[in-house]
Amino acid sequence: MIKMAIAGCGHIAKKHAAALMDMDTARLAAVCDIRQERAESLAGRYGAAAYGDYDQMLQDKNIDAVIVCSPSGLHAAMGEQAAAAGKHVLIEKPFVLRPADGVRLVEACRQNGVRLGVVHPNRMKPIVQALRKAVDNGLFGKITHAAATLRWNRRPEYYRSEPWRGTRAFDGGILYNQAVHLLDLLNWLAGPVSEVFAYRATRMHKIECEDVLSCVLKFSSGALGLIEAAVTVYPENLEETLAIFGAEGTAVLGGRTMSQVKEWMFSSLSGEEAVNQASKLNQTGNAVGHRDILHDFVDALLCNREPLVSGREALQSLRLISAIYDSAARHRPVQVTMPGGAQNE
Repeated sequence: MIKMAIAGCGHIAKKHAAALMDMDTARLAAVCDIRQERAESLAGRYGAAAYGDYDQMLQDKNIDAVIVCSPSGLHAAMGEQAAAAGKHVLIEKPFVLRPADGVRLVEACRQNGVRLGVVHPNRMKPIVQALRKAVDNGLFGKITHAAATLRWNRRPEYYRSEPWRGTRAFDGGILYNQAVHLLDLLNWLAGPVSEVFAYRATRMHKIECEDVLSCVLKFSSGALGLIEAAVTVYPENLEETLAIFGAEGTAVLGGRTMSQVKEWMFSSLSGEEAVNQASKLNQTGNAVGHRDILHDFVDALLCNREPLVSGREALQSLRLISAIYDSAARHRPVQVTMPGGAQNE
């Protein structure tokens, strides 16, 4: 039985707490929030201990692992504190906001002998797993280009509901808080990316960060790509789409939250076979959530293995996002570099 704690009792913490209630191999032992009343409210619902001080909670020997659900800008420091206290760490998206912080956190967990996982549950969707298999088996032939499109809506009240939202220091921007899952998949399935050229703008919301961004990119394979991310779409979320195109295949995953196969065509499949595969994948159910990522993380601790999305894995997407923002700030193409400074080849 893995005893879990949640740090940060906002909206997303409730999903983790509910997911833990359905598990036989883990339970919620404690929660923490600087707003004591929020911690007590969540703790009371699930029979957990409530803390208003993070350091104090980390001293609790009844805790094996910490789920960090704080504002994005606090993830790195809180993750390092948990590692230093000997607690395994599961960090909500986005991982951290700076590659150097990510490298330091990965190393802190290694030195303290604890596991580090990041919440990217979309990798577990059956349609995504099928797409990964198609890529690995070479069904696309030579990949020519890929595209990630996020056309969502965030109303002004969304940013007003929490003072950290929309800020550079604690939110990070649209690629960190809305499009990060999609970019993780783009990089995982078609990457790595070697170069980017991006533009960003703040067109509708009174926030520090952008609310719309466009990017052209070059993959290390020579393929090209496009990213479009916006939270300005009227009147509500329209689509989250990932598309990969190759000499011998086309695949498009879409829907409002990328839960459907829209196109599925390969030279190795007859038209009927392709339609049947797409139909089966769409019937499987693709509403993968926090329960799935928690099951994987707890299983990783029990089996002494890396989680599906480790800290090192999450660094790949972090480097991509960092390069995109760097390009938008400098108004020129930027190479995507590894933590040590080398370029993706």
